[in-house]
Amino acid sequence: MKKLREFIKSTLIGGLLVVLPLAIFAFVLVWVFNLIHRAISPLTQCALGGTTFQVIAADVLVVLLLICACFLIGAVVRTRLGKWIYTLIEANLLRRTPGYSLIKETVSQFLGNKQSPFSSVALARIFGNDTLVSVFVTDTHEDGSYTVFMPTGPNPTSGNIYHLPGENVFPVDVSVEDAMRSIISCGAGSSTLIRKLNEAAPASPKGDEPPSTGNV
Repeated sequence: MKKLREFIKSTLIGGLLVVLPLAIFAFVLVWVFNLIHRAISPLTQCALGGTTFQVIAADVLVVLLLICACFLIGAVVRTRLGKWIYTLIEANLLRRTPGYSLIKETVSQFLGNKQSPFSSVALARIFGNDTLVSVFVTDTHEDGSYTVFMPTGPNPTSGNIYHLPGENVFPVDVSVEDAMRSIISCGAGSSTLIRKLNEAAPASPKGDEPPSTGNV
């Protein structure tokens, strides 16, 4: 019975971690859509009167205005002044709003517009035992050691930096984007990392074999 409760609890939490960011993003889009819809409603009524195309035309105008607004804002923040103003507002206001960083990170990952400073994904021993953690390789060194970044879930913008010997770092053939989604989801989807690690085990040089994943 306890295992059943734990299964239901973990499954529900995992579902919420997937659904809530999407729901918040959708809510914001709907809110902006309705806001612009109400703002241009008098204009569409004057232009179209009581025709049956009034509602459809208003919705089309809203969508076009949203696209134009996104394009305009994107163009502004590409300028030096616009980028400076946006950075100032984000640092002093937006990032202090609870949940903003997580929502931005999630949206950036889904849109594939996140420029990653990480070169590859790896599993690493940082505690001197068989415990493995998901890390991103940020630098390699002449002596064979690695510098890695271990992000914290579900917010991967914070974490810790470790300098580890090569035998404690096990690169896996997983894209940075897939690994980042797993971290944002608090570990959901990590089976791909474990599978890739096990697939690489036979090809690993002697003395540098990946650890058993039985305790992961």
